[in-house]
Amino acid sequence: MTVSDPVVEDVVATISRTATEIRQGLIGRRGTVDEENPSGETQAEADVWADELLSDRVAGIDGVGQYASEERADVVACGDDPATSSAYAVAVDPLDGSSNLKSNNAMGTIFGVYDAALPARGDTLVAAGYVLYGPITTLVLATDETVSEYELTGGERTLIERDVTLPAEPVVYGFGGRVPDWPDDFREYAREIESELKLRYGGALIGDVNQVLTYGGTFGYPALQSRPTGKLRLQFEGNPIGYVVERAGGRSSNGSQSLLTVDPDDLHDRTPVHVGNDDLIERLEAALA
Repeated sequence: MTVSDPVVEDVVATISRTATEIRQGLIGRRGTVDEENPSGETQAEADVWADELLSDRVAGIDGVGQYASEERADVVACGDDPATSSAYAVAVDPLDGSSNLKSNNAMGTIFGVYDAALPARGDTLVAAGYVLYGPITTLVLATDETVSEYELTGGERTLIERDVTLPAEPVVYGFGGRVPDWPDDFREYAREIESELKLRYGGALIGDVNQVLTYGGTFGYPALQSRPTGKLRLQFEGNPIGYVVERAGGRSSNGSQSLLTVDPDDLHDRTPVHVGNDDLIERLEAALA
């Protein structure tokens, strides 16, 4: 199955091929470099390497006007300016969960294709998705039409499921941040959820969200007492993941509104991120109101 827009299909195909190479190239790149990303986090060697691969390839696609990454301070102009043309902007988290490299646990690549200049609202996304480097390398792709899951082998996509939707009966939950750092209202909500669902939390956003998409439930990385604006990045993580989950029949929220309706101020804006089944996100927003 291909995406109807040829530029978006080219972006997805390029990321799919590159993701296969990224997975194979993680061997020998488990160390850190003596640098920080724009969010002040220590970069893994694999973070920088994956970003360079994606930048070189995505920026060369005709119809892509901007490339932005969690690992870069600024937007990279490539070709036409999407503010004045029909070119798309592509934002990526090249290696989500790279801290899991040391312990050899799951990680992934997140991407969003915006029909607007960055930083942009999530409702300008035309496609978004993520690659999960689990026991099997998979791609979950959301467009305005549907959400689909693929297996990736040798850079080729094999369709596993079309029209992916969240199961109606939620099973799992995962919440990020240290419990003592949670605000009181979120802690009370979390205690309720803990009594109803099974804990699934692995320290990589992609792995945790994929559990929710597979089994139903909720994932949240809330505002913290030490980080009132949250930890995750709106452009690179919140918007793309929110888009995927909403297209799959669920909801996203920053605690009070859909992530896709949040107006960004800066490319590296942080945000609380909550996604999952409708009723669980509705309960979350009621608890935080």
